[in-house]
Amino acid sequence: MTTPPETPAIDLPPLQEDNRHPLQIPDFRSFWLSRLFGVLGTSAQSAAIAWQVYEIARRTEGVKESALYVGLIGLAQFLTLFAFTLPAGIVADRHDRKKIVSVVLLAQLLLSLGFFAYSFIPHPPFWGLFALSAVLGALRAFSAPASSAIGPMLVPKHILPKAIAVNSMAFQTGLIVGPALGGLLVGFSPRFAYGFCAGLCLIAAVLVLTIRTPTNPDAPSGSKTAMLKEGMEYIWSNKIILGAISLDLFAVLLGGATALMPMFVKDILHAGPAAFGLLRASPAIGAIVTSFILSWSPIRRHAGPWMFAGVAVFGLATIVFGLSNMIWLSIAAMIVLGAADMISVYVRGTLVQIVTPNHMRGRVASVSYLFIGASNELGEFETGVVARLMGPVNAALFGGIGSLIVTGAWIKLFPPLWKADRLD
Repeated sequence: MTTPPETPAIDLPPLQEDNRHPLQIPDFRSFWLSRLFGVLGTSAQSAAIAWQVYEIARRTEGVKESALYVGLIGLAQFLTLFAFTLPAGIVADRHDRKKIVSVVLLAQLLLSLGFFAYSFIPHPPFWGLFALSAVLGALRAFSAPASSAIGPMLVPKHILPKAIAVNSMAFQTGLIVGPALGGLLVGFSPRFAYGFCAGLCLIAAVLVLTIRTPTNPDAPSGSKTAMLKEGMEYIWSNKIILGAISLDLFAVLLGGATALMPMFVKDILHAGPAAFGLLRASPAIGAIVTSFILSWSPIRRHAGPWMFAGVAVFGLATIVFGLSNMIWLSIAAMIVLGAADMISVYVRGTLVQIVTPNHMRGRVASVSYLFIGASNELGEFETGVVARLMGPVNAALFGGIGSLIVTGAWIKLFPPLWKADRLD
């Protein structure tokens, strides 16, 4: 019997693990830079709007009434953001996400030019600023789910946690530099800040269009109503995700300290536009340092306790800010607040992005943004109303204590979130 010859062994090269940093991927780098410039411009614009509204109101109104006007600007953005966010999620799951983001950025450019033109009016009526802010809220509604869904399509899944931290770093960097520049520019005129925003939105739109990776979602199945129902059912059935986004919702809703900054700077700390820009940027200083650390050493274990700790420290920092009458202590409190908020945002963002399938990311991101993003504007309105009734200091204390109460209540209501462990 003839013995068959042995098959020669083939030396295969070992599988190479993709250990690249997300910014080493060209398309993600373009997306990251677009995110950076877009947030840089819009945050400068937001600072200019808040300062301009408060300054105009103080010509004829007291501190509490002027605080309410700033809160109403937040409400104007919230109403349109609330109205369009869920439909925007369906759009992001049916159309090319890159095109959606680029169109929104170009529309934001035109809106910035609208604010720029409005700043030339000697005594601008408030209704115009409210109307422009409402349009800004609608544009943000369409930008958020599409932008959130693009990032995971540009990197391998196993480096997604790092990509989320790096993406947050771009966002927080924009929040640092933007308000600081906005505060300096409004010292001359708000129109400089609006023109600055317009130019950066143009750069951001061009960068998005350079992305070559396909960003079309999987072919949708079913009607728009069925797609919306599917996304809502997905979130409701995942109690960890539901608990995470609702925890951030109430924490941000109650802790809207940024809405109080114009009145704190002008009437409590007795400082000017430059100090306002620095204080407005302080939360992002803490957030960007934290996101930089997370981009290289992401949280992998004890996700739930990390998130609850972040929200609790967020509330404590808000209380310190409310009690402070020294600019350096207020800045320090806001830096700690930003670092704590970054931890909770990172844990929530990682949980949502990793477990959500590509064809549903737009809808899930829209619901998440409705809970989280819209709560910023609604939180500013709530803070403005409370400041009108109780004064700015008591409004800050009310928000900080409320955040601590919510943290304890959510540990009891969502035990699976408290027990959530791994993030990889």
